[in-house]
Amino acid sequence: MSPILMLMLSLGFSIGLCVHVVKTHKEMYWLWIILAFQPLGGLVYLIAIVMPELVRGPTVRKIQSQAREKLDPTREYREAKKACEDAPTVRNQSRLAVAATELGRHQEAADLYAQAAQGIHADDGVLLLGWANALIELGRAPEALPLLDRLGQDESRGRTPSAALALGRAYEAVGRNAEAETAYQWAADRLPGLEGLGRYAAFLARTGRKDEARAMVEDMDRRIAKTHPQFQKEGRAWRDLAAGALNS
Repeated sequence: MSPILMLMLSLGFSIGLCVHVVKTHKEMYWLWIILAFQPLGGLVYLIAIVMPELVRGPTVRKIQSQAREKLDPTREYREAKKACEDAPTVRNQSRLAVAATELGRHQEAADLYAQAAQGIHADDGVLLLGWANALIELGRAPEALPLLDRLGQDESRGRTPSAALALGRAYEAVGRNAEAETAYQWAADRLPGLEGLGRYAAFLARTGRKDEARAMVEDMDRRIAKTHPQFQKEGRAWRDLAAGALNS
């Protein structure tokens, strides 16, 4: 390889790393190290900074987060609560509401969403949906329906699989089964994962259509078998929800 080509490759390598320094907001002294000590400075930066970031990619971070949740399931709740106490902003209230929901503290979540969904945030889609879901979990579906109606006034926010699933649950709770089925089916066809399918199958079982529900449970079994082991536990939880309705 000619000296000129080696120089060009070294320069290109260094420039690429300098771009990484700027884009990722690393300390500016890395620019001097990379450019002043080519190519050794670039190799040091690659080993010390870039490679550890690659190892800590999204998948690894998700696995680490799940491990932390198992070891300390209330950690996110505690941190969110402190953040909310320090600064009771809508963002922090929403974060705490999500953490409370994960722990089954639905009344607390409902109260937080109600506090947050005020003023300019009164029609915030995320807040309305979270609030409605908390009320449904508390057995207060009649109170959830007006919130979902407000959400549905804007199709860009209200016509989502998650909103349709909440609407199906609320309709079923108040005995409006025909409308519930439409919402459940729409959500099940579009919602990632198996929650939509599991809740729809459970609804069918509860309304006497057990053959259809059983076929859906069998379909869920096939899907779970093909799913990455990391996501099988969640899938089985929704499958078991449907199977429980079948056996009741």
